[in-house]
Amino acid sequence: MQNIINGIRKYYPVSDASLALLFSKMKRLELPKKHLLIRGGTIDRHVYFIEKGFARSYVLYEGKEITIWFSREGDFTFAMQDLYHNKPGYEYVELLEDSILYAIPVKELNVLYETNIEIANWSRIAHQECLLYMDRHHNNRLFLSAKERYEQLTKELPDVVQRANLYYVASYLGITPQHLSRLRARK
Repeated sequence: MQNIINGIRKYYPVSDASLALLFSKMKRLELPKKHLLIRGGTIDRHVYFIEKGFARSYVLYEGKEITIWFSREGDFTFAMQDLYHNKPGYEYVELLEDSILYAIPVKELNVLYETNIEIANWSRIAHQECLLYMDRHHNNRLFLSAKERYEQLTKELPDVVQRANLYYVASYLGITPQHLSRLRARK
């Protein structure tokens, strides 16, 4: 579980004892590439931690899949409406590689938030950092050119550009796959 430990501790110095408590509530999953971990419109009361593998979150808009997030080793993934409001989420999470994940029920995680300040602080800071990243990504789509957005992605998350197919990266950047191909060819 070293990737998960590293992912957690990049946000907050959670002790070994608190990590052991968190891990005691988790269930290990080994799932294949293309597995749909979370389906939009359904309730899935789990948070998934990725030990090995790569996933994308997407929404459906006018029959098209729009990639909104990538998750990889050390990250966690979930449906936002589901986690925060106990309602069916709108996003889908698809595994892009064979993966090893650890699932924790939201109910168990909420108990840990109430009883363990380290887990609560880790979650608060992790969610805060993700919100700031999403805000920057949103603003970049408004104010940066496609070339600038692609360059920023290759600088910040080079493994995403290498691991995800062209269509998913283009969708995430808000451009067509053809435009992304031209940008990549110019590099």
